[in-house]
Amino acid sequence: MSTYSPRRQEALDFLLTRRSHPCVTMTEPGPGESDLRDILTVAARVPDHGKLAPWRFVIYREAKREIIGRKLLEICEAENGPLDEARKEQELSRFSRAPLVIGVISTAAIHPKIPVWEQELSAGAVCMNLVSAASAAGYASQWLSEWYCFHETAARYLGCGEDERFAGFIHIGTPTQAPFERPRPDLADICTDWSET
Repeated sequence: MSTYSPRRQEALDFLLTRRSHPCVTMTEPGPGESDLRDILTVAARVPDHGKLAPWRFVIYREAKREIIGRKLLEICEAENGPLDEARKEQELSRFSRAPLVIGVISTAAIHPKIPVWEQELSAGAVCMNLVSAASAAGYASQWLSEWYCFHETAARYLGCGEDERFAGFIHIGTPTQAPFERPRPDLADICTDWSET
C-alpha cells in the first residue's frame, strides 16, 4: 500500500498562481501572532540535511521600522555623502513599506558531513516557504535582498552575527492590488533528458 498522500489539486493550483507583490503596494494589516506562528512553522519545514537548522529568523515589527530607516540612511550617507531627497526617503522607508518584515539569516558553517552549500540552499528554501506560507495565509509577500543584506555594518545592525549572512528579507502585508504576472521560463528551454555522452 502506498504511503504517499493523494493528489492535492488545490495546492497545485495555488502554487501555479502564487505571485510576489511589490512591497510598496502592501498595506495593513500584517499577520497577527497566530498567523505569524503558522507562517514561520511552515517556513521551517524545509529540506535540512543533518537536521542542523542552519538558519534563523529576525522579526522587524512596526515600532522599529522608522528607527531602522534612520540608521540605514546614516550608514548610507556615511559612505556616499549627502543623499538627495528621493534617495533619503528610499532609505528611510526600507522597512516601512510593508506591515511586517522577516529577515532570514543563514547560519551555515563548516561541518564534517554537510557541505556549506547544502546549508545555504536550505536557507533559500526557508525564504521560499515563507513567501508561499504568507500567500496561503491570505497575505501579500515579497522576498528582497537589497544592499543592506551584503553590507557588514548594516547586516550587523539588523541582527547578523559573525560568520552569518542574510538570505533575504520577506515583506508581508495585505495586498492593495492584484499582482502582475510575469513571463516564466519555457520548460523546453530549461529541461533536458540526461543521456550518456
